[in-house]
Amino acid sequence: MKSSNSSYILAVIAILLLIGAIFFKPFVIINAGERGVIMNFGQVQERVLTEGIHPIIPVVNTVKTLSVRVQKHQIPGQASSKDLQDVFTDVALNWHIDPNKSNLVFQQIGDENEVVQRIINPAVEEILKAVMALYTAEQIITKRGEVKAGIDEQLKSRLAQYNVAVDDISLVNIRFSQRFSEAVEAKQIAEQEAKRAEFLALKATQEAQAEINRAKGQAEAQRLLRENLTAEILQKRAIDKWDGHFPTVLGGNGALPFINIAPNELPPTVQK
Repeated sequence: MKSSNSSYILAVIAILLLIGAIFFKPFVIINAGERGVIMNFGQVQERVLTEGIHPIIPVVNTVKTLSVRVQKHQIPGQASSKDLQDVFTDVALNWHIDPNKSNLVFQQIGDENEVVQRIINPAVEEILKAVMALYTAEQIITKRGEVKAGIDEQLKSRLAQYNVAVDDISLVNIRFSQRFSEAVEAKQIAEQEAKRAEFLALKATQEAQAEINRAKGQAEAQRLLRENLTAEILQKRAIDKWDGHFPTVLGGNGALPFINIAPNELPPTVQK
């Protein structure tokens, strides 16, 4: 009888402990990519819970989990360039909470959403305006890497004070006002037309010079021909080209319209 009562009591105690374990949760599980901020009656403790299972004191201890994975946040930004042009861009930021400082982040700022709203957004907006003001609109386009590096450097320094690390930053879709874009397009068209006009003028000059050179060459050839062309050369050329037949059409006075050649000057075949 006593043994059965003891077994009953032990079973009741085991059930109560199981119910207590389920209800009061004397342990906590921290998943991969998270850290646990442990609190005693709401007071943040220095110890940060890493991944795995950890025992806690029910009622006394509470645990808040924070993600320490790299997170992406995109912020639309507007600023003014050095030459007072409106600049619009989207800042894509990859960031994460310092795993070893998760307790301080939660104590000073809050969870991930509060980090974004209270720290990251204001910092990005302020730094974007400060850096863009150092460059003209044209330099923002031509020196995009330098502009990005300036924002990246200042943002890392700013967020490090709050135990938030910057992994990467990108400037997405940098654009300007419609009026400025139209002015840039008009300038590009004018430059293209100027280059085309310059090309056509150079081409015309080269063609004219080529004509001058050809004319000079022809004139020089004619001069040399006139200086070296004698009656004897003309007569010899006529003889060399003659096929041995006289023209069939005679002039009005009955003479052959041919060069006067003495019989003894004819080739031997003609003399016969």
